[in-house]
Amino acid sequence: MRLVFIATGDIALPAFRHLLDVGPKPLALVTQPDKPVGRHQQMHPPAIKTVAIEAGIPVLQPKKIGDAAAEIAAMNPDILVVMAYGQILKNDVLTLPKLAIINLHASLLPKYRGAACIQAAIDAGDTETGITSMHVVRELDAGDMIVAKSISIGPDETGGSLHDRLAQLAIPVLDETLASLADDTATRTPQNPEQVSHVPKLERDDGKLDWLMSAAHLERRIRAYDPWPGTYTTVVENGLAKRLKIFPPTHISNTPLKPAEVSCEEGRLMVGCGDSSLELTTVQPEGGKRMSAMEYLRGRKPGRFA
Repeated sequence: MRLVFIATGDIALPAFRHLLDVGPKPLALVTQPDKPVGRHQQMHPPAIKTVAIEAGIPVLQPKKIGDAAAEIAAMNPDILVVMAYGQILKNDVLTLPKLAIINLHASLLPKYRGAACIQAAIDAGDTETGITSMHVVRELDAGDMIVAKSISIGPDETGGSLHDRLAQLAIPVLDETLASLADDTATRTPQNPEQVSHVPKLERDDGKLDWLMSAAHLERRIRAYDPWPGTYTTVVENGLAKRLKIFPPTHISNTPLKPAEVSCEEGRLMVGCGDSSLELTTVQPEGGKRMSAMEYLRGRKPGRFA
């Protein structure tokens, strides 16, 4: 089977490495261009590009994937495998392979189409999620489903831990999908339009916490958004409003506090929510290092959160 792998996000790394080890070995990797990162804006390649180069796999990095359509066509691929690529594929690419274009998506479709599917599952309090393989169509994550496998979401699950477990789950989903396509037994299950939900890409500012939300929801969100986009609040210190990053775990408490009201009794950092309150355990003040809430409170009396 002649296969081209199209991916950018780290969640695709285990599946890509699996193909390098057991096949079918990709003819090429198509990934996003290198991006400037950090204070000095140094160009940083996707990690999957580095893996491909080390394995001797040709790498294409078009600004728009259609710009590489001719190069992909020249490889005469049977199948294109897409995972966390970051661009919508159009007809100039959709018509290239002989067998199919498939996408590996980190949710149990049709739930959570879009970019923030992992965070959304934790944030909503779901007890399971999974990886779904589907045929790629012009509409985002809307193609007929082929294989779906599920895993449970743990009570202490973070966005990072769930990301890594789903990345491993993608391997058996990919194997089963490729095998069924090869012997022409792949199913095509249409997605139920009544069960569709969409989750857009998260930006850093989406991590600002709303203390009017319930403590249970805030506890989930802090886990869901770790490590990206992270969560934070604004706190007044010495008359100045500063950003305070918040990390899991947090603990729901019955301490009676109004939303955004702060209590620092006995070295515990408590904040009121829409119902009950939340104890914060690990924070990072603006311009400072990550530290325990007890360390943060030394010499500080933070005011109301916003």
